[in-house]
Amino acid sequence: MAKIISAVQACSFIKSGMTLFVGGFLKCGTPKEVIKEILKTDTKDLTLVGNDTSLVDSDRGLLVVNKRVKKVIASHIGLNPETGRQMNAGEMEVELVPQGTLCERIRAAGAGLGGVLTPTGIGTEVQKGKQVVNVDGKDYLLEKPLRGDVALIYGSKVDRNGNVSFIGTTRNTNVVMATAADVVIVEADEYIDGYLDPNEVVIPGLFIDYIVKKEK
Repeated sequence: MAKIISAVQACSFIKSGMTLFVGGFLKCGTPKEVIKEILKTDTKDLTLVGNDTSLVDSDRGLLVVNKRVKKVIASHIGLNPETGRQMNAGEMEVELVPQGTLCERIRAAGAGLGGVLTPTGIGTEVQKGKQVVNVDGKDYLLEKPLRGDVALIYGSKVDRNGNVSFIGTTRNTNVVMATAADVVIVEADEYIDGYLDPNEVVIPGLFIDYIVKKEK
């Protein structure tokens, strides 16, 4: 059974220098309460993995703006000008990864795979430094697994066993990230002190270590 903890307690699992997964697509399906508490600590030098770096005044974006991040691995940074500024100034490293490739790298880690083969990026900047594998006459990039120390994810509804369901597109990267981190913390928009209908469950509770209830 997943344990219910506060956002402050959740921060104790996130240490300087760790690789931190944060679910969400911009503001959609993004955990926010724990990030607010991280900013009250001295945690820094994080490797932030997410679909994007959000906006300057929201969730993942606040970690960048407050210079808690040494490296970003994401597919899109355009809506957070501070990410671009720090990258161009040499203050923070940014690794841009095609969106599908990013999810597949995380999925590969969760599934215990040695990597995935993809044609995406062949002949572009993405190919630099990567192994090219030829299969039946076609070249593919070997993209290696991407694993996190801690995953902060969002759930539309979370029950007492940690089972998670989502409304609409809020599932985005949250689902795959839950499988590929040493500690998985879900921030529940709605906590159910009972059990979800099995047909609603998207992430089984066995993947969830801790639940943080959203502050009302």
